[in-house]
This record gives sequence, C-alpha cells and structure tokens, in this order.
Amino acid sequence: MAGQDATRRRYDPKRRIEEITSATEQVIAERGIEGLTHRAVAEKAGVPLGATTYHFATKDDLIQAALQRSVDRYAAYLADWVAQRPELTPEQLAVLLTDALMGCFGPQRDQQVMEFELYLAALRRPALRPIADRFIELSVSALLPYVDELTARTAAVATNGLTLRGLAGTTPPTRAEVEGVLRRILTPNPSLPAPATDLDTPQAPA
Repeated sequence: MAGQDATRRRYDPKRRIEEITSATEQVIAERGIEGLTHRAVAEKAGVPLGATTYHFATKDDLIQAALQRSVDRYAAYLADWVAQRPELTPEQLAVLLTDALMGCFGPQRDQQVMEFELYLAALRRPALRPIADRFIELSVSALLPYVDELTARTAAVATNGLTLRGLAGTTPPTRAEVEGVLRRILTPNPSLPAPATDLDTPQAPA
C-alpha cells in the first residue's frame, strides 16, 4: 500500500501542483515573500527540488499560483457567507462585517498577513494585478445583495484599508472604530443626496 501511495503521489500532476502551491503559502506565512525560494517550498511540500522548478519556473510563478489560490479560497468563502445570509439590513451588515474584520486581527491574523503579502506583491509585478483586482471585485459582488453598487464599492475599499491598517499598524482598530466606519458607509444618510443611477443620468438626444 505504501508503494502504491507513493506512485500515485509521484504521477498525479494536479495533486503535486496543489501541494507545491500550498507549501508556497506556508513558506510565505513563515518567512514572507522575501524568504520564498524553490528550495524552501520543496522542503515544505516534501517533494524534490526539481518538481517545484518543473511546474513553476520562477519565484514569480510560485507567487502567482499562491495568489490565485488565495483568491479562489476567498471567492468560495464569500459565496458561502452570502448564501447563509440572503437578507440583511444595513445595521446587521455593519455588525457582521465588523465581526469578520475583527477576526482578521485575532485567530486569523497569520493567514491574513500571508494573503496581504500576496496581494501587495502586485505593486511591483504587473502580471499579478488582474488577479489582485479580484479581491475587491469579489467583495463588491458579495455586498450587492444588500446595498447599491456605490455603497458596496465604498465598503469594500474601506474594509480592505481597515484590514491593512490593522495588520500593519502598531495596534489594530477597535471594534467600535470599525463598526463606526462601516455604519457611516452602509447606513443611508438623509442629509446626503441619493446615489445617481442610470435612470437619473440624462440621455443624449438620438
């Protein structure tokens, strides 16, 4: 049986790629992108060094695969989150989003740091930017069942900034601060004009 397991592992390219990509995330979580090497990934995955360079020729290829894996995981999380909450008031949404963000500064901090390192890698790697764009677009799409598009986009950008500040700053924002920001964005303000819609936009004469 042990020999059969080893053979299956050796000749399953999809599984090998998944193992290497998962190991890439683990190395980045432990050492940061600066510490990412093919050798470190091979050791973490328990595969020959040649296996990592065969599937991922460069360090940037490893980063891209890990970033895509992170985006796919985020998409699945959001799809499940929305499916379990078909209807939410702005108040409820503010509280639940605050719950999610505060978790990023607690038990999920290491995971979030790793994912933000991957996201920020797009600053100097233009090839990663279309994948990095998906983080915000997925957040916007997840909020659209509850709020208009402008509010969804504003909240998505705000949560991204709050999370980054909380991870990179000396101390994370308090729950009251996070919830206050989100309530300001998500709760309609009667003193402000309503967001323009396509129906409000004057049409050019035919």
